[in-house]
Amino acid sequence: MTTELEHAVAAAPLETPSDGAPTTVIEPRPGWRPLDLRELWRYRELLWFMAARDVKVRYKQTVLGAAWAILQPLLTMLAFTVFFGRLGGLDQRNSIPYPLLTFCALLPWQLFEYSLTQCGNSLVASERLITKVYFPRLVIPLAAVASGLVDFAVSLGCLALLMLWYGVAPGWQIVALPAFTLLALVTALAVGLWLSALNVQYRDVRYTIPFLSRFWLFVTPVAYTSDIVPHRWRALFGLNPMTGVVEGFRWALLGAEEAAPGWQLATSTAVTAALLVGGLYYFRRMEKSFADVV
Repeated sequence: MTTELEHAVAAAPLETPSDGAPTTVIEPRPGWRPLDLRELWRYRELLWFMAARDVKVRYKQTVLGAAWAILQPLLTMLAFTVFFGRLGGLDQRNSIPYPLLTFCALLPWQLFEYSLTQCGNSLVASERLITKVYFPRLVIPLAAVASGLVDFAVSLGCLALLMLWYGVAPGWQIVALPAFTLLALVTALAVGLWLSALNVQYRDVRYTIPFLSRFWLFVTPVAYTSDIVPHRWRALFGLNPMTGVVEGFRWALLGAEEAAPGWQLATSTAVTAALLVGGLYYFRRMEKSFADVV
């Protein structure tokens, strides 16, 4: 059996069979190989097919279907409102209704958490496909991240109704919403590339992903706002790449009531870029062994 097909390059034909057709051997290229965007573009239809498949599989044979995309952030918002808002007194710290403040932050967080979980487990879940067919392996985590946009769109419609209920209208800042959505997806991809490649080598990584997500939730300003963090900790707090995303969503949707994220956004973008570059390097480095190990 030939070695793994990742990092594949076509070698020169070795011999010609009796029917006259050339034989091409595909082998892994050693060392670091740069990202081939043209190859990814050629497989764009496969990417969208896999993303659509993930969405269909998620809601197959479910009673509520896409309603889960609304129930999850809605129930989480209710829990936060009772425990953090009423009992913790956080509903008195801001002029914006606390349920709206929380639900607005839960949208990018739910998108990030779902995309991260799917991306981290994507290679192991596609074991049979990886061992039988060659295609750019980067398509798998990309499709896993993109599949979360369907739930996000449904939840966004629920947020619009909630804003109408509270009489809060977005301002001109809403034009920045696609940029913050993209930053949430890129952050999930950046971390997910590390986890997906590590998950192939060490299967206990999949058990750490839920724990990582829960811990990350409480160090992200979802149930609270960044202004309650002491000044001496804010620089460290800003290293969390989701801090700028969450505060950016609030600013984009709740308008002038929320301050622009500023330095938080700049820090989040820089940390995400570093994680993405490192994740791509590590993923491409380990790619050649995926089919042999998975």
